[in-house]
Amino acid sequence: MVRRAPEELVLATIGLACWTATSGVEHGWTSAWTWSAGVGAALALIGFVRHERRTAHPMLDLTLFRDGVVRGAALAQVGTSVAMAGVMFGLILHFQYAYGWSPVRAGLANLPLIATMVLATPLSEGLARRFGHRVACLVGAALLAGSLGGLAWGVEHGYLAIALLMVTFTIGLRTIMTICAVALVSAMPQNRTSLGAALNDTAQEFGTSVGTALVGTLIAVLVTTVLPDGAWSGALVASFFHGERVVYTVLAVVVALLAGAGALSLSSSRAVDEHA
Repeated sequence: MVRRAPEELVLATIGLACWTATSGVEHGWTSAWTWSAGVGAALALIGFVRHERRTAHPMLDLTLFRDGVVRGAALAQVGTSVAMAGVMFGLILHFQYAYGWSPVRAGLANLPLIATMVLATPLSEGLARRFGHRVACLVGAALLAGSLGGLAWGVEHGYLAIALLMVTFTIGLRTIMTICAVALVSAMPQNRTSLGAALNDTAQEFGTSVGTALVGTLIAVLVTTVLPDGAWSGALVASFFHGERVVYTVLAVVVALLAGAGALSLSSSRAVDEHA
């Protein structure tokens, strides 16, 4: 029997899972290619979990997830990254193709996200100090999911509506990201805090991959698999707006479940520094 290293199993899981989404769009969701890739991803994931539970020196110590704070913080970080990747990817398409803006103008249109990300840190820390991690993250999750639901409406109501929703979205995003990073590292044993930081980064990277894949797949299914050259027709823009409404509604539900469930697992700690 051939034994695979955990790194190989992780890469196989991610690669086959991404190919499942791609194949579903190209070959159909009931095709043999799609099902084979999906089953392969599931088997690789099962193999990774079995290996990590049995080996004396696991790449990822799964016993850490027995701690509700670790589990909840990681889950909430996945949720925020799904949201961030989905919104960034979706809005770039919206500004460049539906609005016909240049890449530079489309990039500058995202400035409310960047500016609010910097300015919202004191607010998120203030929420944590006053209400504790659990309540503060629930507030962040509500802002995040509510803003995504708002974007489902805002995509057809001009840039000002989108910009305002970007601000509330980023406040929720920053609140969860800041608090969960502190909670995750603080929940680790003193000799494993670096692992906590790595786990936090991994959760965010995983969420980014999932968010990009989710939005890309939904747009391909609902709108088009090939972006046309030049200006879009009115019919294609209308179809894209419909696709965006579905995408942001789906994201709102997914993020509410992930970030909300993660927030509920946090403690009432008021720490805003992992060494506190």
